[in-house]
Amino acid sequence: KYKDISKAEEVAREMLEFIGLKKINVPGRELTLIEHKFVDLARALATKPTLLLTDEVAAGLRPFEIERLIDVIKRIRDDLKITLVVVEHVMRFVMKISDRIIVMHQGSKIAEGTPEEVANDPKVIEAYLGIKAI
Repeated sequence: KYKDISKAEEVAREMLEFIGLKKINVPGRELTLIEHKFVDLARALATKPTLLLTDEVAAGLRPFEIERLIDVIKRIRDDLKITLVVVEHVMRFVMKISDRIIVMHQGSKIAEGTPEEVANDPKVIEAYLGIKAI
């Protein structure tokens, strides 16, 4: 994407700064899990996408790290105006970052709507909690 290495380095630093990752020029083995995830996001953002796909980006994170990730994802969406397609099982994360949600269960779509609509959908409740909604 960048023919000049100095321009590529500049964009990489800008994206790391945008993400909030302060550790630069640090070996990967010294980064935490969330820092690795932030490097991955910054790498993707450096390509200047209009659409960003993530797969289980919140997996393995502790609650306070998920809150940091929520902030970063919202800034990607709102400040950079990038559309996100997120595959995720951490529902607290999904509910806080989403305008619209499609719920899949055993390969089929069972619900679509706002976070509130999806959270109250009887099919979603049954599929994910194993109980019929009253």
